[in-house]
Formats: sequence, structure tokens, C-alpha cells
Amino acid sequence: TVSQKDFPLQEVGRMVLNRNPENYFAEVEQAAFAPSNMVPGIAPSPDRMLQARLFSYADAHRYRLGANLHQIPINRPINGANTHHRDGFMAVNGNGGAAPNYWPNSFGGPHPTNKPAQVYPKNVRVEGTAARHAFADVDADYEQPGILYNMFSDDEKNRVAANIASSLSQTPEFIQRRQLKHFYRADKDYGHRVEVALKAAGSKI
Repeated sequence: TVSQKDFPLQEVGRMVLNRNPENYFAEVEQAAFAPSNMVPGIAPSPDRMLQARLFSYADAHRYRLGANLHQIPINRPINGANTHHRDGFMAVNGNGGAAPNYWPNSFGGPHPTNKPAQVYPKNVRVEGTAARHAFADVDADYEQPGILYNMFSDDEKNRVAANIASSLSQTPEFIQRRQLKHFYRADKDYGHRVEVALKAAGSKI
């Protein structure tokens, strides 16, 4: 995962939640968020987890909602795409009507602009050997969570601990103790704050 310390987040837009869903199925169950939905100018990093999710999220949505999932109102872009994509199960947008479904044509159908639809990172060299490896729980796996935690303000650290404790306190004690070990390995202060928050939430650990 890319370190936020080395590569700080840059605000590129804002998602505003200005109302609650009116129909849970239509607006929540059918929502199809996927990291592969990117606007031009933003490209994925070679992070291995992200690369897997670029495929798997969208593929799961296609299986769950059908090939025309982007025609569902909750997933439909504000400005519709003008393409030759047609047919398929659950096509609900008029399917292009009587417009020609080929190019070139002389009847006002979509035509290409020859502009790249996406940009890709350049000069990213990836190499290695695919093999089976025994899983090892090493301290290096906890370094990045610890670095991220220490980028938070004191208030943010307390809120993270309180949010974790509100749910973790509802689990059996052996699970709480097991999870605390992970927080302590990421950062001692992280583990301590979560432990204090757990006890404040009524845990008997």
C-alpha cells in the first residue's frame, strides 16, 4: 500500500451525502462502488491489493447486478456516456433507440474523439517470481499502520480508539485480547488507547 506519509492525500473532489436513501434496495443494495471507476487523469498504482480489486469489485457487481449495472439510476453518471454499447440483460435506458450502432455512420451516431479515455503510470517496472510461500506474521507487516496512526492528531487517535472499542467491546474477551495484540504491534500508544477505550466501554479485559 502506498504510504500516506511519503505520498500525502490530495483532495480532488468531494462526495456529498445530502439525504438518506428513500428506498434501501434501489439506492443501497444496487449501488456498485469499484476502484476501477476512475475519471481521466487518475490512474491506479501498482499496489498488488489494488490491482486485484480493480478486477474483482467490478466483476462481482457484473455478476450481482448484470452487465448493464451502470444503467441503474444509483450508478448512472450525471452526464450520460455516448457509446455504442448495446443489448445485454436488463438494458433499461432505451438501448440506443433507432440510432445506428456502428461507426462511421451518416446519421448522428457516436463517433470517436481519438482522445485517450484513461492515463496510465509510466515507467513502472514490476518483476518477480510467482511461487508458494509459507505465511509468516512479521513485524514489518505492522510498520505502515503504525506510521499512519502517528500521522493523526491526538484527537483523531482518541476517536479511532473509541470507534474501534465501540464494536470490539461487544465481542468475547479472548477476541478482544487477540485483537489488542495487533494494535500494540502497530504502535504501543495505539494499543494502549484502544485498551483504555475498551475498559471505558465496559470490557472486563
